[in-house]
Amino acid sequence: MLTLNRRLWLAATLATALAAPVAQGATGPYDESADAHKDVQAAFDAAAKAQRPVLVIFGANWCGDCRALDTALKAPANAELIKKEFVIVKVDVGNFDRHLDIAERYGNAIKKGIPAAAVVSPQQQLLYTTKGGELANARKMSDTGVYDFFRGIVASAKTATPEATAK
Repeated sequence: MLTLNRRLWLAATLATALAAPVAQGATGPYDESADAHKDVQAAFDAAAKAQRPVLVIFGANWCGDCRALDTALKAPANAELIKKEFVIVKVDVGNFDRHLDIAERYGNAIKKGIPAAAVVSPQQQLLYTTKGGELANARKMSDTGVYDFFRGIVASAKTATPEATAK
C-alpha cells in the first residue's frame, strides 16, 4: 500500500507531467495569436525582394514532432541552409482547426500529419509540399536527417515547375 507521502508525491508528479505540454504549448514555436494570413503575405513580400522561395512550416505547439523540427531547424547547418535558400514562415494549425485555408492553398500538406511543409515561389506557385507525413516523425530524425530532407527539397524546388507540382 502507498503511504500518504508517496501518494502525494505521485499525484504531484502526475500533475506536473500533465501540465508540462500545456505550458510548453503556450510558449512553443508557433505563435497561436499571430495573424497567419498577414505573416504569410509578409513572407511573400520578403521572398520577392530576396528572390527566394517561401518555406511554409505548418505545426502546433502541442505537437512534439513540431517542436522537435523547430529545434532541429535551429542547428547550425540547418539554420544556415534554411536562411540561404528560403524565407520561412510558421503557421499554427491548432488542433487541425486553424488556418486550414492556408494549408489547402499550398497543397494540403497537413493531410497526413504535422509538422508539414510547403515550398512556394515568390509568385505564389507551389513548388513542393509534403504529402505523406514526411516530417510527422521529426522526433526520430537527426539534425543530419532534417538537413538531408531540406537539402532534397531545395533541389526539388529548383527543378520544379508549377505545372509539374499540380499533377
